[in-house]
Amino acid sequence: MEFTQFKSFFLRSCEKNGIAPLNDGQMDTFWRFANHLLQVNQTTNLTAIRNLPDVVTKHFVDSLTVSARIPQSARVLDLGCGPGFPSIPLAIARPDLTLVALDSTDKKIRFLNESAVLLGLSNLKGVAGRAEDGKIRASLGEFDVVVSRAVARLNVLCELCMPYVRLGGKLVAMKGAKGEEELAEAQNAIRILGGKAVLFSDPLLLEEGSEDRCLVEVEKISPTPKQYPRAYATILKKPL
Repeated sequence: MEFTQFKSFFLRSCEKNGIAPLNDGQMDTFWRFANHLLQVNQTTNLTAIRNLPDVVTKHFVDSLTVSARIPQSARVLDLGCGPGFPSIPLAIARPDLTLVALDSTDKKIRFLNESAVLLGLSNLKGVAGRAEDGKIRASLGEFDVVVSRAVARLNVLCELCMPYVRLGGKLVAMKGAKGEEELAEAQNAIRILGGKAVLFSDPLLLEEGSEDRCLVEVEKISPTPKQYPRAYATILKKPL
């Protein structure tokens, strides 16, 4: 796929999914990132998606579906970012945002930070660690928005994420077909952690057909008790 084909395909996918148009500079940055991702992925296992059209739809466009839920100039934490989704697409498309990307896998954070330098994304910083780590807990309550994509079931995810959301901010969890089921299961956790949740059904529209997607938006309406997040093994053994 040449750049002109890439650009046409990407913009068509954005329009189909209600994503704001990207300018030429952003398209060029996405093009460079796509080629860098696919090249590095040949020797370092970063993603199971290995062809350019699927990178565009299932990584780039899917990541950008959360953009409309993030206020202007927000401070954002991408928890469990992997090699940079949704954080790198958001950093490209939304230069107004300040993004911190957290993942426990060192090689993915190295790739993310190398990509940020390569692409000139001064609004993005990757951090290796886990949500319950002491060094990470120094940022409790600092973020306007926490986003997370395909990390854990919602009751577990809320305990990992909600402590990092400021009062009045929100968690936006990117979920698939079982989002409504997970939301019902997570009601107790959301209440304990100080949240109030709304589900938005946003299927990802492809060239042919669609894939089930939804966004669960959890507004922080009261402070999260200070003991959260607990150790991850404890969260899994005794989820809220």
